[in-house]
Amino acid sequence: MAEETENSSTSLREATAGEASARGTRKTRTGEVISSGMNKTIVVRTVTRVPHAKFGKIVKQMKKFYAHDEENTAKPGDKVRIMETRPMSKLKRWRLVEVVQK
Repeated sequence: MAEETENSSTSLREATAGEASARGTRKTRTGEVISSGMNKTIVVRTVTRVPHAKFGKIVKQMKKFYAHDEENTAKPGDKVRIMETRPMSKLKRWRLVEVVQK
């Protein structure tokens, strides 16, 4: 009977680990901080190069992300890496992972 409980708890742990991996990896982006005026929040601009749908020319697409910066470490002009996270406010859905370059 003790073996049965060990096996069931082992399979339960495996199922939990499987669910975590099935959830998928979180998106990450690299960009430049354009504003850090808010408390614990930074605005990061990312640049993506994609071909134009009709003409095929490579064009830049710029997008702004609001990210959570717990220690207020990032300053404007820094290159940072951000990661997707749970909603933290009306606009913040990203968090600061690291400052890549000052």
